[in-house]
Amino acid sequence: MNGNKKTQRKINVIGHKNPDTDSICSAIAYANLKNLTSDREYEPRRAGEINQETAFVLKTFDMKPPRICLDVHAKVRDIDIRCVDGIDRNMTLRRAWETMRDQDITTLPVTNSENQLEGLITLRRLAMANMDSLDPHAVANAHTPISNIVETLNGTLVTGSNDMCIDHGKIVIAAGSPEAMETMVEPGDIVLVANRYEAQLCAIELEAACLVVCMTPNIAKTIVKLAQEHNCTLISTPYDTYAASCLINQSIPICHPMVRSMILFQMSTPVEEAKKIMGEVRHNYFPVVDKDGRYQGVISRRNLLNLQRKQLVLVDHNEKTQCVEGYEDAEILEIIDHHRIGSLETNGPVYFRNQPVGCTATIVYQMYCEYGLDIEPSIAGILCSAILSDTLIFRSPTCTPTDVYAARQLAKIAGIDAEEYAKEMFEAGENLDGKTPEQVLLQDYKIFVSSNTRFGVGQGSYVSSKNRAKAKEMLSGHLQEVLAHENIDMIFYLVTDILEQSSEILFAGKDAAALLERSFHCPVDPAQPLCLAGVVSRKKQFIPALINTLQNL
Repeated sequence: MNGNKKTQRKINVIGHKNPDTDSICSAIAYANLKNLTSDREYEPRRAGEINQETAFVLKTFDMKPPRICLDVHAKVRDIDIRCVDGIDRNMTLRRAWETMRDQDITTLPVTNSENQLEGLITLRRLAMANMDSLDPHAVANAHTPISNIVETLNGTLVTGSNDMCIDHGKIVIAAGSPEAMETMVEPGDIVLVANRYEAQLCAIELEAACLVVCMTPNIAKTIVKLAQEHNCTLISTPYDTYAASCLINQSIPICHPMVRSMILFQMSTPVEEAKKIMGEVRHNYFPVVDKDGRYQGVISRRNLLNLQRKQLVLVDHNEKTQCVEGYEDAEILEIIDHHRIGSLETNGPVYFRNQPVGCTATIVYQMYCEYGLDIEPSIAGILCSAILSDTLIFRSPTCTPTDVYAARQLAKIAGIDAEEYAKEMFEAGENLDGKTPEQVLLQDYKIFVSSNTRFGVGQGSYVSSKNRAKAKEMLSGHLQEVLAHENIDMIFYLVTDILEQSSEILFAGKDAAALLERSFHCPVDPAQPLCLAGVVSRKKQFIPALINTLQNL
C-alpha cells in the first residue's frame, strides 16, 4: 500500500493548544498508524510548546517532537501558484512580447541571478514603450546593449562588441544622398542604411557609433575595415530599412520600462489579506516570494478559486476554543477523542471516534489492534506514557479497565514497569525550577464555554508536596492577572495530589467562588484555595460539575 511515492499534500494530525502528553503522543502514534494503512501522508503536529513531562517521554523513547503549527489559516502557499520563469533585465521588448504570447500571460517577473525579484514587465508597459517608438533617442536613453539590437534585427555583428551599450545618439534612417546625410547624422548616432556603398562610407566618416546595413548578409571589406578604424559598430540585417526602423526600438531592454514598485505577496501571506489587496488594485498577476525574497511564481484572482485548504485530523479535543488557530479555514477529516462532545462544527461529515475512556492513546492502541498491526516499542512507550499521564497512574475516576489493560500491554512491548516509570515521568514533569507562573499555568490549560460563560481551567498533577506548595505560591496572584488580559469570565487551577487523590482549587473571577459553592455544595472562602478530596479529574469531575451548575442557573 505504501509502495508508490506519495505526492499529495500532507495531512496534519494535531492535538489541542497547550498540548499535554496525550495530545502529543496520540498525534505521533495516530499519524504513524495512518501512514501504515493509507496511501496518503500524515504528519504529527503540535499547537503549542511541549511541557517537561512530554519532553521526558519523547527523550526516553527517542522520539522527535512534532513540528509546531500555531496557525492553519489559508496562506498564499495553499493556492496553485503559477510557475512563470523569471526573465533577465536585459531581455528585449520584442522577446518579452513573444514570451507573453507563447505563455498566454500578461505579466512577466524580472529576476536576477539569485532569483531575487527586480521588477515586473506587463503587457501595458510593453504597449506604452512601443508607442514611444517615434522617439529617435529611445534606444540610447535605455542604454541598450548591442546584443539586443543584433537579436531584434535578426542580424550579424560584423565589427564591434556585443557587450557594448548604446548610451547616446539618435536613430537616423539614411535614405537620401550623402549630401543630405551630412545635415542629418551627428557623431554617436545609430544609422540605418541600405546596401549602398556611398551611404555606408558617409555614415562612417560622419562618426556614427553604430551602422546597420539593411537587406544584405555581405558588406564590402573596405567598409568593414573603415568601421574598425573609426570604432563604428557594424551590423548587417536581412530586413529592409523600413522594417529595421520599426523593429530597432523593440531592442530596448525591459529593465527600462519595467515596474519597480510592486505589490507582491509572501508565501505566508494569509489568503484573506491577499484577496482584499487584489480587490483594491487592477493588476492581473501578483508575484510571490519566499521568506528570503526569492521569486516563486505568480497568482491571479482566478487562482483563489483553486485554494487547497489544509487537511486536519484532530486528536484529544473537539472544542473550538482548543483548536489550532484558523481551523475554520481547514478541512477536518477525522476526530479521535475521549472528551465530551463540544462546540466544534465541521463543513461536512467526518470520521468521529469518541469513546468514554481515560485517554485518547487508549483508543489509538485499540485501532492498532483492529488493524492487526505490531506496535513498535517506541510507539508503545509513548502511548503507555500518555495513558499513565491522563489517568494519573490509574487513580483518576476517568480511568477504565480498558485503559489499564491497554497500558499494561503497551508497557510489555516497551519493556518498562508502568508504575515505576510513571513516578519518574511525573517527577520530571512537575519540576518548577526556572519557570514563570504563565508557563506553569499553560502546561495544561483549556478554555471552555457554557451558557455564555467563558472560563479557563488549568491543572498540575504532583507527587511532591514541595512542588504543590510552590505551584500554589506562583499561581495564587497570577490568576487575577490572567483575567485582566484574557477574554474569560473566571479561571480555575487544580493543584492535584496524585498519591492522595485530592485537589486544591485556586480561582479568580467575580462569580468563581459562588460557582464553586453551588457546584460542589460546600462553603468557599474567596481568599483561600478550595480543598476537594477525591477530585483529581478535570474532565470527569470538575468540568461537568461547573457546566451543570451554569446550565441550571
